[in-house]
Amino acid sequence: MERLSLVPRPDWQARAEAVGFTWHHDSGERYWDESAAYALSLTEVEEGLEAPTAELHQMCLDLVDEAAGSERLMSLLEIPEASRDYVADSWARREPSLYGRFDFAYDGTGPAKLYEYNADTPTSVFETAVFQWLWLEDGIASGTLPPDADQFNSLYEKLVDRFRAIFPQGGFVHFSSDPEFVEDRQTVRFLEDLARQAGLDPKFVAIDRIGLNADGRFVDDENWLIQAMFKLYPWEQMLRDDYAEPLPKAEVTVLEPAWKALLSNKGLLPLLWERHAGHPNLLASFFESDPAHASLGDAYVRKPLFSREGANISIVEGASREEGLDAGYGEGRHIRQALHAPPRFDGQHVIVGSWLVGDEPAGIALREDTGRITRNTSRFVPHFIRD
Repeated sequence: MERLSLVPRPDWQARAEAVGFTWHHDSGERYWDESAAYALSLTEVEEGLEAPTAELHQMCLDLVDEAAGSERLMSLLEIPEASRDYVADSWARREPSLYGRFDFAYDGTGPAKLYEYNADTPTSVFETAVFQWLWLEDGIASGTLPPDADQFNSLYEKLVDRFRAIFPQGGFVHFSSDPEFVEDRQTVRFLEDLARQAGLDPKFVAIDRIGLNADGRFVDDENWLIQAMFKLYPWEQMLRDDYAEPLPKAEVTVLEPAWKALLSNKGLLPLLWERHAGHPNLLASFFESDPAHASLGDAYVRKPLFSREGANISIVEGASREEGLDAGYGEGRHIRQALHAPPRFDGQHVIVGSWLVGDEPAGIALREDTGRITRNTSRFVPHFIRD
């Protein structure tokens, strides 16, 4: 694995705008960064990333199977008591999952280490599936990249196939997010397009415009019945909203399914460690209420059970602390995870996001930052496979 400095395409920004990648800058700073790229070998991809992704996914499903029948585990994962039967029933019915993303520390010299699992509302799907693939094609065409360069990236095709597998008869599917947040809305717009390619009829409804009819069924802002819906809105909020109570009887298929609430918080990490201590792809992790966290000493990462984009995460090294952005996630319970800094290449810390579609690994996305905490401003850097 190597970080290479490259000359960006002179028209990359126009190319991004043309395909709907409008959030390529954040507050004036580049989010998409093709002044560098990561070159990996096929062995690093297949053995170092793809295989651990598949194995960890199965470990997570085994944990869901256990947690769905355990009040203790539901409580540790802070599933609201009133929603526990709904979450358990979602798993009992094996309601389908669309996608998810593991975040790894990986530099090609040792096993990938799991930082967290974005099991419910992962973003960066468009730039992974579309824009870095266009970058690869342009790089090969211009001679910037080797003519036989490849990319670990079947995300686009697998998502279309997965929509088709979940809804084999086609039909009407709602898509929902915050319409004012550009990245979320454009991400959902992309997924709508993939669903259309799979033979579905997508319809967008803003998350705050969903209501209930007299029969307790969910409807959109035009009073259309919502029978199936993809939502870019986290389960930890949905299960605490006013509309959580009608969910069990609302007869709606939701992507991601409710059982993903058991995987989409940091409590997953100590539970995996409890069951697979010493696994080469896991970092020692403990609930802060567990005295065993003392085994980590005075160097560890403190994470709220619920947070996104590195918010309210603290890297503790004795009296020294590196803090993530305060986004209001700091209240409530925390875990502690063994300190394992992201690898550095040319002064940049990098993490690897490894995608799953259904049960299949589907590609990778790399993010860089000068700091050790990956945040919403961390840059997306493309990759290619060379052998």
